Amino acid sequence: MEMQMRFYRKLPIPAELKEEFPLSDEIKQIKEERDQELEKIFTGESNKFLLLIGPCSADNEEAVLEYMGRLKDVADQVKDQIFIVPRVYTNKPRTVGVGYKGMLHQPDPDKPEDMLAGLIAIREMHTRVVRETGFTCAEEMLYPDNHRYLSDLLAYVAVGARSVEDQGHRMVASGVGIPVGMKNPTSGDLSVMMNSITAAQNSHTFIYRGWEVKTTGNPLTHSIMRGYVDKFGHSHSNYHYEDLRAVSDLYAEKDLQNPAVIVDCNHNNSGKKYMEQIRIAKDVMHSRHESEDINKLVKGLMIESYLEDGKQDVGDGVFGKSITDPCLGWKKSERLIYELADLVG
Repeated sequence: MEMQMRFYRKLPIPAELKEEFPLSDEIKQIKEERDQELEKIFTGESNKFLLLIGPCSADNEEAVLEYMGRLKDVADQVKDQIFIVPRVYTNKPRTVGVGYKGMLHQPDPDKPEDMLAGLIAIREMHTRVVRETGFTCAEEMLYPDNHRYLSDLLAYVAVGARSVEDQGHRMVASGVGIPVGMKNPTSGDLSVMMNSITAAQNSHTFIYRGWEVKTTGNPLTHSIMRGYVDKFGHSHSNYHYEDLRAVSDLYAEKDLQNPAVIVDCNHNNSGKKYMEQIRIAKDVMHSRHESEDINKLVKGLMIESYLEDGKQDVGDGVFGKSITDPCLGWKKSERLIYELADLVG
């Protein structure tokens, strides 16, 4: 039987797209400086607290840039305590495989999928964010082959709960040269997450984009605690003091570089109740104050935040309101960032 797959058109390779949409020397300098500062957080040379914050999905370029402009003003006020890396997630995993999959697939959520336009749109949006705000951003590595389309722009990569067991994700993570957060799987099995970190911290030889490649291993690979789902489909959290202690113990058992945890305040930790992110963030900060070990281990938080509270359906047309998971609105986010800056210690 013939493959049930139509080869629609050949897309430009990353090198071609980078040549067509090059970066200025100023943007390259910004990335280099921010990469160095972020590395120091994970190696322990800097005591700044990392905040990965932004929309669940970057679905509208103008709304994203409006959000980033506001975030920049706050970031300047808390820069001595907090290093902010905005979420600009342009490809989204879907639990049942259907629905809006991000700007990469649909530059306009109201129009059909167009991957060529999507590749151009995500590169241009990330470039605008750096040029207009000085932020370099975080993305989810949903498709490892696509990383190089944005590799000269990104500050941080997250490997999602459904991808963390995949060999391809682990091997590519070992060679991207920036911090990579490995989320615990949806089952909550922390050994899977730790195995993924171990794999990504080691060197690998494999086929990538038609090339035989060899990576150095990524010493900045670390864990993201995002909660989990039991066999009945119920959400459970794993951000509490005892959970963080357990991860600390797992790190102690393994010969891993730069032990670090980021706590994802949404997803199954909050049961997708976006307002809970405020309480969870403060709970984690309290745990850091209670234990010197946890203070060193927990390097930051991940928060889903946008201009407007909650979520909407595609086509509802509310500017800056999520069309995927519900997010914390701007006013609450701004207040929380200032409160977190006071709690960093």
